[in-house]
Amino acid sequence: MYGKHILTASALALAFSLGGGILAASSASAASAKEPDTLTIAWLPNDSSDGQAGMRDEIAKVISEATGKKVVNKLTTDYAIAIAALENGQAQIGWFGANEYLTSHARNPKVIPLVVNSGPSGTLKDALYYSRFVVKKGNEAQYETDGHFGIGDIVGKRMSFVSASSTSGFNMPAAAILSTFDKQAKWKTLTKEDLAQGGSGHFFSKVMFGGSHQLSLVNALTGHADVAAVCDFLVAPYVKLVSGTDNTAGAVYAIKKDAAAPFSALGGKEFVIIKSIPVLNPPFEVNSAYLSDKTMAQITNVLTSDAVANDPKIFAPAGAKGSDFQRPARFVKVTDAWYDPMRKVLGIQ
Repeated sequence: MYGKHILTASALALAFSLGGGILAASSASAASAKEPDTLTIAWLPNDSSDGQAGMRDEIAKVISEATGKKVVNKLTTDYAIAIAALENGQAQIGWFGANEYLTSHARNPKVIPLVVNSGPSGTLKDALYYSRFVVKKGNEAQYETDGHFGIGDIVGKRMSFVSASSTSGFNMPAAAILSTFDKQAKWKTLTKEDLAQGGSGHFFSKVMFGGSHQLSLVNALTGHADVAAVCDFLVAPYVKLVSGTDNTAGAVYAIKKDAAAPFSALGGKEFVIIKSIPVLNPPFEVNSAYLSDKTMAQITNVLTSDAVANDPKIFAPAGAKGSDFQRPARFVKVTDAWYDPMRKVLGIQ
């Protein structure tokens, strides 16, 4: 079972300030496995869409130029496939969530982080995003008590998660649920595995996994789910803030009229945040058993360079489509220790 304390924004800020003094380029030594002539980057389903092709190709290009090796992108339709590819060496580089990274590192310590995308400050101090519980506009009153939104009334609802491996699409929401209900006798032994199942006797009446953050949100907007777990930045290109404060409970968003698939038929549909949880940004991680120290240094140096930070195909102008990364953020070096606060919350050793 997860730990009982949910990471707050202030706790994250403290973690950033403490971690900033110990960060350095990874010095993990490569194992005896032979470095391949072609490097492969594994991408999760959220980032395997045609709309992200420019970003993926540009990242592969700059890594290729820095290392002198051919670099290819491995696209996936399943979280487990992408994660397994990195762990078994079919891919040597991946960009996954913090939970996915921590789980892989626990199974295989040779999986290590190199860089992480910063916040607007260009540092680790605000290198975070948000996991959100959202509901279709018009249904939000069911989750409001004394003027405050929350997840205290989600028992028995139809729940849409992203993937059991997803940090912000399952594991952080699960940790939030466990810490909210662990004082209730009926749910004191509740586990995250229980939350992945629905039906009679379970916490939720029905549980579905959208496979991507976009499709999890679609489940809520189309009425297939009552509540959906969705991160902020992977759906940001498709939505606009209608009212409230971004990433806070009560904020209302609408699908843009010109939104691409899978939202192309949902323009104007609105949803409301009932709970928002800060999450440490995902790392670009590598399987160091298949890469030399030299190659890892080359990848780190090019991704943290000013050239990449100013590359509009990677760090797009604010509001532009086609990339998960937006200016004025940039990639900064990171080590495994920086993720210790998340490790504690998620109960991963």
